[in-house]
Amino acid sequence: MMIEIFFFGLFITWVHADGAADVVLSCALVEEGSGLSGMGGGGLFTRTPATLVFRDVAVGPDEPLEMLSPFVPPSVPDPELFLFEASVTSPDIPNADRLLHADCNELEVMCEVSRYSSKELQDSSDQTFFMVSITVEELDFSISLILETLPVEKTQSTLMQSKLNLPLSQSGTLLTKAIFVVFSNSKTLSAPLRGDVLLDCSFKQQEVPIAHQVDVEWRLQHRGKGWKVLDLKTTLDDTEGVRADVNVERKGSSMNAGQVVSEGNVSLSLSTLKVADEGTYICTVSIGHFHAQQVIQLHVIQPPHVSLSEEKLILKTPQTLKCYSSKYYPLDAQSGFLFLQLPQSRNSLKTRAP
Repeated sequence: MMIEIFFFGLFITWVHADGAADVVLSCALVEEGSGLSGMGGGGLFTRTPATLVFRDVAVGPDEPLEMLSPFVPPSVPDPELFLFEASVTSPDIPNADRLLHADCNELEVMCEVSRYSSKELQDSSDQTFFMVSITVEELDFSISLILETLPVEKTQSTLMQSKLNLPLSQSGTLLTKAIFVVFSNSKTLSAPLRGDVLLDCSFKQQEVPIAHQVDVEWRLQHRGKGWKVLDLKTTLDDTEGVRADVNVERKGSSMNAGQVVSEGNVSLSLSTLKVADEGTYICTVSIGHFHAQQVIQLHVIQPPHVSLSEEKLILKTPQTLKCYSSKYYPLDAQSGFLFLQLPQSRNSLKTRAP
């Protein structure tokens, strides 16, 4: 069974005296059942209201705090509710202040949470993990987080979330913390043919590292096909420093291995762009048993070459001038030509298009 949570752009904030706020997202819990599959079929889904609270999101000094409403947990904890509480101070959410006013600015926020599991985690950890993905298209904001549930001391009065079967805090929230973050500040890019481009992707992990090895893979998908562009494996060794193994599939692609470890920067550089480089790039960062992705769309463009039907203009007699455009990309752009009918008078110019 797979459980996912989808969020729909409703934000509330709870302001603290130390310049931090809680960002609250209204959401719906979606469970995938065992419905029929095949032609006309598909999994059955149930949707239940849920809430996610990001604790201690940094607020700038110029933020009008009086405009931010507080979040108040239910006075009586309810084990039927899905109320997730996430600490995001280490690692923090980069540019999280953009989320504070997304709702007021009528921005569409796409966000989902899915239960994260793997055989390795099942064998090595008693905790439960969730993957959170948030995208604000208008802000070019995209981030993926892995949340780990925090231990709750169980007593006779401890409530258990009825569907997830996880212990709740005294206020009825499911306590979690962010341990791994992958993000991009540029979801869509346009670059000229034969030019260069940098695809932005970075990561952060908690102060106590999950692992000292970082694996990065970049893949390209376009028109139903996919292939690897580059993969890199780095190991931080106390005696030898940073060691990196790089496998380049696309000639002219590169990453800065030093910045991967020192800054968490896994951005991809592409030189001498071709039409074949256009498509959807997937940046996957793996640390220990965890991996998270960012998706970046690259458009390759080529401005048109413009030419005129006449090299010389004689304004003493009426003349028809045609303007042609060619050698442009993408090819689905509207092409054609413009007729300019030039009369004898220099002060009068009429145009007509086909």
